[in-house]
Amino acid sequence: MNWEQLLSLKRFGDTNKRLRKEQDETRLGFEVDYDRIIFSSEFRGLQDKTQVVPLSKTDFVHTRLTHSLEVSVVGRSLGRRVGQLLLQKHPHLESVHGYKMNDFGAIVAAAALAHDIGNPPFGHSGEKAIGAYFREGHGAEFKAQLTAKEYQDLCDFEGNANGFKILTESRVGREGGLRLSYATLGAFMKYPKESLPKKPSNHIVDKKYGFFQSEKHMFNDIATDLGLIKRHDDYLSFQRHPLAFLVEAADDICYTIIDFEDGINLGLIQEEYALEYLINLVRGSIKTENYNTLKTTQDRISYLRALAIGRLIDEAATLFMAHEEAILEGKFETALLDVSQYKAQIKDIINISINNVYRSKDVINKEIAGYKILNQLLEAFGKMAYHYYLGKLSNYDKLLLSTLPEIVQLNTDSLYDNLLAVCLYISKLSDTNAMLLHKKLQGQIL
Repeated sequence: MNWEQLLSLKRFGDTNKRLRKEQDETRLGFEVDYDRIIFSSEFRGLQDKTQVVPLSKTDFVHTRLTHSLEVSVVGRSLGRRVGQLLLQKHPHLESVHGYKMNDFGAIVAAAALAHDIGNPPFGHSGEKAIGAYFREGHGAEFKAQLTAKEYQDLCDFEGNANGFKILTESRVGREGGLRLSYATLGAFMKYPKESLPKKPSNHIVDKKYGFFQSEKHMFNDIATDLGLIKRHDDYLSFQRHPLAFLVEAADDICYTIIDFEDGINLGLIQEEYALEYLINLVRGSIKTENYNTLKTTQDRISYLRALAIGRLIDEAATLFMAHEEAILEGKFETALLDVSQYKAQIKDIINISINNVYRSKDVINKEIAGYKILNQLLEAFGKMAYHYYLGKLSNYDKLLLSTLPEIVQLNTDSLYDNLLAVCLYISKLSDTNAMLLHKKLQGQIL
């Protein structure tokens, strides 16, 4: 892979090549990507979606929106740091093509801003609930009428693939979705492969999948334009865009440190216990005289959190540059922080978050409720989508159909498209709106 292709400013529908040196510096193309994402309705919907604690009403626990904004800030800093080093190593990128340090930061920031845009209500349990409906629930009845890959898309419903659909799906008046640059879309694609075949391996790309069959051609066009390395000849699977490693690192840094911080602020992790783990990560950077003046738990944790994030940004940038050649050759197969010198400290922090926060009784009880809610929504709307495909809508189906937004388009040509449209609609619901819709279906007049 080469950086000239990887930094493509191309957008869906372009007929002429966009050159970096001809860009308007007051509103750079990569920065337009960020603007389009942040003003999208799908991004705004993240403000009422679970990050760690479902349906939390406290003012200091993160939602998907605040998490995404923080990942974007970390990603911007990380991208700029790497961009500065890359331009020193490859000066022609600036002297010949006009790329600047901030371009890298803008690409990573935009991709990081969108990294959770496809996640359904109620966190990762929402993804599992959608998949379970098609694997084990009444949705399994559709298997015989779908291709193997179409059915697998639904059984392993994936927020990353759903996000790619949101960013790129065409509809009347919005061809090409948000029409982001291919560089930003490439950096967004953490798992550039289709859902089948499933071949578990230690390669990071094989962990999940990154696009539905409905976006297969769009994905292939983007990957080809960027010059991503194809991994297999018999199905679509590519090596990552190098900047996807930075988006992943920014996300890893934030959920490691900030989910831990949420657990402390919620009282799920004891402060004295937690401080020891954060101090192990930032030892040598703490200014004792400043730290000792901090009087509240939140202030002490915030101080250590800032140091920890700064240290891990430096570490991720160093690791990226150390492995840059292997990354460009498609020979780097793991997350950056998995080869970090702080791997043990990071693992300790994540384990505490898993045991004390993710598996806390409050979180589990709310995930159970979310699981039930999504299953019943899929039961109703999945049947309606199927009946629409058959041309046999019941009166109840017609009532459900009338509640769908105009942008949800069903047809009688493809059951897969109809089921995916319903999944997309439900995935865009906020936690609160999913609960309200569930109550309506139960006959509760609101």
